[in-house]
Amino acid sequence: MPQTTADHARRLLDLHTQPEILVLPNVWDVVSAQVVAATPGVQALATASHSIASTFGYPDGERIPLELHLDMVRRIVEAVSLPVSMDFEAGYGHPGDTARRAIEIGVAGGNLEDGMRPLGEAVAAVQAVMEAGRAAGVDFVLNARTDAALRATPEQSRTQVIREVITRGQAFLEAGAPVVFVPGLIAREEIQEVSDALGQRKLTVISVPGVSLPARELQRLGVARVSTGPFTQRVALTALQDAAADILGGGTLPATTRPLN
Repeated sequence: MPQTTADHARRLLDLHTQPEILVLPNVWDVVSAQVVAATPGVQALATASHSIASTFGYPDGERIPLELHLDMVRRIVEAVSLPVSMDFEAGYGHPGDTARRAIEIGVAGGNLEDGMRPLGEAVAAVQAVMEAGRAAGVDFVLNARTDAALRATPEQSRTQVIREVITRGQAFLEAGAPVVFVPGLIAREEIQEVSDALGQRKLTVISVPGVSLPARELQRLGVARVSTGPFTQRVALTALQDAAADILGGGTLPATTRPLN
């Protein structure tokens, strides 16, 4: 029996509360989604707004037209049988309406940036997204993002930064978001502090190449989910450029290349 968006949303929510951390290598088009979905152990997908924008030649930051963004996400949803979470940035000016349109194309969850707007405005945006889910009969899995750590200035102490992260995260949870996303949170001690303050399996983080903790360690710290943002696309592009450089230099394409499309 085909799975509905509501079914996928319930499944995605369950994946955030299970003992094992949810690992989401982010995708940006149909073939990347199909390749990741076919990888053993993958249970859900998440799109990366930065990567989708780059695919069409746009910079990050809601510069790609929403219609084009939604069309790519729709294609991804239709190409796989797993729950899909969409990164819809700060909501394109209308978080509730953008969430409604995402749900209409089958999206089960999403990221919403606070952009360090005044807390009241950020909370209202979270509430609007959750209301869109309720109106559609979907337990929408909002990954409410705060940029408090990502946008921290040198003048701020880390104590101040983490305090702001916790304040905003707790407010988003109280507004109905099931989990809170904190990019820029890297240090083990800070992750532990925020995880303890928000509660077990309420925190999500991003894996940054060369500096982030392994997923198993994040799981031990109580983290619900780890994603990869634009970095999976950069892994693919790095491999492409390296292969091009090798063959231009007189070599051959890697013998480990697999027919994944």
